[in-house]
Amino acid sequence: MVQPVIFFDGVCNLCNASVQFVIEHDQEKLFKFTALQSAYAKEILPQFNVDPEKLNSTLLLENGVLYTKSSSALRVARRLSGLWPLLFGFIIIPKFIRDWFYDLIAKNRYKWWGKQESCWVPTPELKSRFYL
Repeated sequence: MVQPVIFFDGVCNLCNASVQFVIEHDQEKLFKFTALQSAYAKEILPQFNVDPEKLNSTLLLENGVLYTKSSSALRVARRLSGLWPLLFGFIIIPKFIRDWFYDLIAKNRYKWWGKQESCWVPTPELKSRFYL
């Protein structure tokens, strides 16, 4: 089985905190991670007609399907430990409504949470879970 891959903005503080949250709640170590700025993202995403340089969304590549925005976040939540899978129930809300809220946060993420000068670098023990 190919592990699902979460693509995230490596310089966004909110995105980095989200990745660390997923790592903490991913008891089965199911997910792999890569920054949108990575060589891996630049290799894989064009296959889905996606330019990683023009994104303001996290993405989830799972079973050959690329999920974006709220669909990505909800599909990740349903695989986490604890009560987080309950959030997947929001999938019944039409995507255009869910994504409107997602876009509002994504548009303001740097203003509200800040930005780093460079991508977050995983610790040596986490490096095996990242594509660089």
